[in-house]
Amino acid sequence: MPVHRPGTSRRTRATAAGALFAALSLFLTLPSAAHAADTPTRGEAYLGMGVAAHDGDTGQGPVTRATQTEGVDVSSHQGNVSWSTLWGSGVKWAYVKGTEGTYYTNPYFAQQYNGSYNVGMIRGSYHFATPDTTSGATQANYFVDHGGGWSRDGKTLPGALDIEWNPYGAACYGKTQSAMVTWIRDFLNQYKARTGRDAVIYTATSWWTQCTGNSSAFGATNPLWVARYAADPGTLPAGWGYYTMWQYTSSGPTVGDHNKFNGALDRVQALANG
Repeated sequence: MPVHRPGTSRRTRATAAGALFAALSLFLTLPSAAHAADTPTRGEAYLGMGVAAHDGDTGQGPVTRATQTEGVDVSSHQGNVSWSTLWGSGVKWAYVKGTEGTYYTNPYFAQQYNGSYNVGMIRGSYHFATPDTTSGATQANYFVDHGGGWSRDGKTLPGALDIEWNPYGAACYGKTQSAMVTWIRDFLNQYKARTGRDAVIYTATSWWTQCTGNSSAFGATNPLWVARYAADPGTLPAGWGYYTMWQYTSSGPTVGDHNKFNGALDRVQALANG
């Protein structure tokens, strides 16, 4: 007959309970760890980063339509770009990320901005807005002071304000719709005061509707660069009857995104000349 040892069963139960607690604790920490891994480091944002994630990507290319001119946009994710290869493939204009907030400048800016120009492209620079960090006017000054300027040389496009989903937190950067419109206006007014040009606005209709209340305040003055990865640009934000540029696909951070300018090359030159 086996000898009954009460202490042994208590130790066994304690060990099992400890293992269960450890497993449960690990399970509860996994979501926060996954979220942290998905959040990029400040400065890593690029034009269109949130479009596919929020609006989706149909995988369809643009449908055939009136004459349009192919362009690309690049950031530090592309590193040193082979501009001659892109030129040979038919790309005639480019936008290069210059700045983000007031804390980041693109370390590849010179190679990308000057390289596209030297190969013959009409090029400009863009600023990734972070309305939760500093004011619109402050970021406009930072942008102009770090590559966002403009000159009437026929090959320099006005700067672009990249205003879209916040990759670091709340989609609308913690701002009300009216406060967001005010922030955008402050950026645009200061950019024009510094350069004499109305900046291009890059955005997606869904973000614009959510975060500005679909404001029509800028359609008469600022060229629209709309993002939609589909066969057509779809419904435009309020105030714009047509788009100037359309980002129609994201090829990923290694090769850049592709865009159509709504017109022939002479229209790209006209925007550059102001």
